Amino acid sequence: MTIRTMTVDDLQTVLGWAAAEGWNPGDADARPFLAADPSGFLLKTIDDQPVAAISVVNHDEDFAFLGLYLCLPEFRGQGHGIDVWRAGLRHAGDRCIGLEGVPDQQANYAKSGFSRQGQTVRFEGTMEPTEAILANVAGAQLDEVIRADQEASGFRRQSFARVWFAGDLTRTTLGLWEDDMLVAFACYRQCGTGLKIGPLHAQTKAQAEALIAARPDGFHDGPVFIDVPDHVTALTELLVAHGFDPVFSTARMYSAPSPNATPPRFYAIATMELG
Repeated sequence: MTIRTMTVDDLQTVLGWAAAEGWNPGDADARPFLAADPSGFLLKTIDDQPVAAISVVNHDEDFAFLGLYLCLPEFRGQGHGIDVWRAGLRHAGDRCIGLEGVPDQQANYAKSGFSRQGQTVRFEGTMEPTEAILANVAGAQLDEVIRADQEASGFRRQSFARVWFAGDLTRTTLGLWEDDMLVAFACYRQCGTGLKIGPLHAQTKAQAEALIAARPDGFHDGPVFIDVPDHVTALTELLVAHGFDPVFSTARMYSAPSPNATPPRFYAIATMELG
């Protein structure tokens, strides 16, 4: 038995486990995830067979985010999950750790010193396109987006953000401009089912509606999923008004006081796995 860092192929396997649990990861999440912290994705194997996994991504010197805590069903209840849990916490050191706790694990996280400091709700739906003109965010504009992402999340995650927002064939970032200024943006990624939008940053209802209604060129059809913190009531109300349904929720939990975040009025997180 051994615990080691994941390769890209390992992470693809674990994302397949996440898909089997109904988490609906992105089609190409492995590369931007690993870019965040290549040493933070841990896998336990028995005779070279993967059995349990966790990610504890050290975004900066003060903050880490825990996700992809998974064990194959046939190996549960045998201590493999707690082994990768302990290894992940060692990787984070004395950083504050955040996570999105599924309901059946929240009590266990509380026993490990994590406290609930909010809730994240996943909404599913569709919205008719608006007349707003959106354009790809690229080049120097990425620095502006990364700065806004840091302010909204409360922590620095440049390694992740630079790859996440730059995009690929399955993930792209679109923005809205007013007087040559970027005023709102969102990242879109194709998933096994539909697409996810996250993060989303907007200051007005019209901006948020334009971003939610957009579907980047070449993206397949299907529902739209958006993960919204419970304190972002303006976005929750907008989604409900447009017929979006809550389909899943997690508890946002931290091992220490949460980062000092200042999100915009309409805001959705990037991903439940990395914050």
